[in-house]
Amino acid sequence: MRNIITITVLFVTLASTAQIKLEGVVKDSLNNGLELANVVAFNQATNALESYGITDEKGKYLLKLAVNSTYKIQASYIGMSTYEEILETKESNIIKDYTLKPDNSLNEVELVYEMPVVVRGDTLIYNAESFNTGSERKLEDVLENLPGVEINEDGQIEVEGKVVNKLMVNGKDFFDGDTKLATKNIPSNAVSKVQVLRNYAEVGQLSGVRNNQDNVAINIKLKEGKENFWFGDITAGGGTSPDNELYVLQPKLFYYSPKYSINFIGDLNNTGEVALSRRDIRGFGGGFRSPSRSSGTDINLGDNSLSFLTNQNNALEIENQLATANFSYAPNPTLDLSGFAIFNSSRIISRETSFIQYTNTDLGIPDEVTEQSTRERSDQGLMKLSASYQPNLNNQMDYDILGRISQDSQDQNRFSSVIGNTNQLDEVTPFSLNQSLNYYYTLDENNIFAFEAQHLFKNEDPFYNAFLDNDPEGEDAFDNTAIALGLDTSLDNYNVGQERRIKSNQLDAKLDYFHILNKRSNINFTFGTILSRQEFNSNIFQFLTGGEILNPTPNFNAGRASNDTEYNFRDIYLGAHYRVKTGIFTFTPGFSVHAYGNKNIQFGETFEDNFVRILPDFETRIQFKKSESLTARYELRNQFTDVTRLAQGLVLNDINSIQFGEPDLQNALSHNVSLLYSSFNLFNYTNVFARAAYSSNVDQIRSLTSFDNVIRTSTFFNSNFADENVSVFGRVQRTFGKIRGTLNASFNYSKINQFIQGTQSLNEGFTQTYTPGVRTNFKIAPNVSLQYRYSVTDNNQGNRKTTFVTNAPSIEVDAYILKKFTFRTNYSYTNQDIGNGQSQSFQNWDANLSYRKDRDAKFEYEIRATNLLNIDSQVRNSANNISVFNAETFIQPRFLTFRVVYSL
Repeated sequence: MRNIITITVLFVTLASTAQIKLEGVVKDSLNNGLELANVVAFNQATNALESYGITDEKGKYLLKLAVNSTYKIQASYIGMSTYEEILETKESNIIKDYTLKPDNSLNEVELVYEMPVVVRGDTLIYNAESFNTGSERKLEDVLENLPGVEINEDGQIEVEGKVVNKLMVNGKDFFDGDTKLATKNIPSNAVSKVQVLRNYAEVGQLSGVRNNQDNVAINIKLKEGKENFWFGDITAGGGTSPDNELYVLQPKLFYYSPKYSINFIGDLNNTGEVALSRRDIRGFGGGFRSPSRSSGTDINLGDNSLSFLTNQNNALEIENQLATANFSYAPNPTLDLSGFAIFNSSRIISRETSFIQYTNTDLGIPDEVTEQSTRERSDQGLMKLSASYQPNLNNQMDYDILGRISQDSQDQNRFSSVIGNTNQLDEVTPFSLNQSLNYYYTLDENNIFAFEAQHLFKNEDPFYNAFLDNDPEGEDAFDNTAIALGLDTSLDNYNVGQERRIKSNQLDAKLDYFHILNKRSNINFTFGTILSRQEFNSNIFQFLTGGEILNPTPNFNAGRASNDTEYNFRDIYLGAHYRVKTGIFTFTPGFSVHAYGNKNIQFGETFEDNFVRILPDFETRIQFKKSESLTARYELRNQFTDVTRLAQGLVLNDINSIQFGEPDLQNALSHNVSLLYSSFNLFNYTNVFARAAYSSNVDQIRSLTSFDNVIRTSTFFNSNFADENVSVFGRVQRTFGKIRGTLNASFNYSKINQFIQGTQSLNEGFTQTYTPGVRTNFKIAPNVSLQYRYSVTDNNQGNRKTTFVTNAPSIEVDAYILKKFTFRTNYSYTNQDIGNGQSQSFQNWDANLSYRKDRDAKFEYEIRATNLLNIDSQVRNSANNISVFNAETFIQPRFLTFRVVYSL
């Protein structure tokens, strides 16, 4: 840590050497300071933009210039004539004010293209070339150079601490607005401008009546010449590894014109490079449309797709195939058509060992050592079509249909020090179809109507099979569970299977009426409904010798081993919200009245509940200035579970995890409070973001768990004990010339009531993480990014306490050499103290060197090395309300590949 601080101080010192300050005020003819005016300095010797500044709310600006140099200074503001002068610097600071005069002939387009950063209302426009260093290859490299923009650990774009939910290219959605696919694939040399659209509203008619401050979108403006013909690149390469031959083929092709666009992204490799993870695929089809979100009701339809054990970045062998296509077409100015198709296939072989300690040591649950080897296969397909029709400013209709299907399997060999060896097979082929229809109508300037509806159909069919040895004459750890399940214990093995089928239908629709009372206030009335129906069937069976099948009758749970359950849910609600602006404040109080009805039918019985609930919510926004705000929210939400927790028959989640439901489960209430502070000062490029959230769950649905050795059986009930969670995250970022420093800090406290072996105990966890970092953005010198992550996790679980301490420094070097070579390398070291006097550590080191004759060359040649130290495994430690475990995951060996990139 001391070395990192020393290097940081050295960088700052070097960056500030031989510089003077030019500062002052930009004002109008009435001596009023002009906020967000632009002041730039062009070096007369090189004719290059050397320094720029944007005025604060008082009109103050600050530039840093070299001593004994000559500059052309330009001061400009929208609606004013640009002021120009030639300025010579000496060795002392200069104070100089500029007065601008009105000009009705301002060329706004030229102003945008000259300035590195321009602010127009809620739009922040970055000129990419002003921040590029020459080593950029993809959009993510461009974005990471921009002040106030971050790429987080999940690959999402964050602007001023808010996750960007939509990305467009030349105003057209890129793969439904997905940001990760864009950042990893759009070539950097095609990017001209990055437009950050704060307070983004997809429907212009509603922009003035809804609170959109959490919505951030990005629009990528292409360079001139990147329209009306294909651009992109094709990468092909290969290499060797200790076990097999390596291959890479990645075509990425784009076409844009004013009327239509076509994008194709392909990826075929066995090097472990993941263009889209399985989780990314499941998250496709998002956006800002969510009819029921504002109603205060959360109903969980469950996710019965396969929960793979392996992170796609941590495995022994990984093969990926990806083919995606995206189009948009505007046959006329009133109609926009778009869509995409995605096929993603992965084959993964993984191995992991772990040590598991269960929370309450006095409950007789033994510690467990496990080792598992897994083969995973996943084939996923998605297709979406969208249409938007807007014949005039008063009418807009949108329709979307999204279908997805996958075929997933996981074949696992697992050894447990308690129950021995188990072979397990999971298979599932889920299918879903999601449709939405939205219509927006403006009757007149004071009356707006919005109808939004979604229908979701899901069909899931998970299959599970477990095979484990049995000694009929001995005593096995699984015997008591086998007897309880009603299995035949006289065989040499247990061969147990389970079939499940879950069909879900849900309609979510609402009609909003907005009445604008005056320029500062409006009122919103909502009438909506959520109608849901789920059917759940399952059965457990045992394969006997000779191919016979036994349908067991357990000696607990009233002998119920199968499920045939129908669950219907209804929510009809009325809501009212009032929105008013007064000074710097915007208040939005509201409430909704819900008539709930839910009914489930199983084993010849009907369980029904009907009740009425009022759910209040409140939001206050304080706009201190254009770039600084504080938002406070409170909402009471009603949470309902899915059919699998209501079904009374047994369900095998795993051979050592059995559950059965409770048909009388009630809803849970959740109190949610949040604070959000954001400040982005373009005068000194200081970005401050802070978020605090508190939630308290009342009548939370909680599991009641019993253990036989390490095999647990769980059911559910509404707990009178409230669970609580507090989270705080903050980021401070400051740019000093070519140096950008960042400090992230996060705190999370959780209180969970757990019930094990009939005993209630409190599980408390507190995690604090600090991540300081510094990076440079020099045009000619090598750029360095330094980061240090320090994290402490304390868990108090029953009578067992654990503390994990993580120290993880990392460094990245990015050098653009002789305008021909690009060298990149990154190294990280992670040490984890597991709290018993022992520590574990691992290292990662990757590097690549590429050559292209010049920036416009068609061919580029690259040598890429991953896991240079040939580390064979990584470690991780974590805890939940039942257990604490540390695991060692084995990873791919050292890979060396040679690649050729051809740019269209």
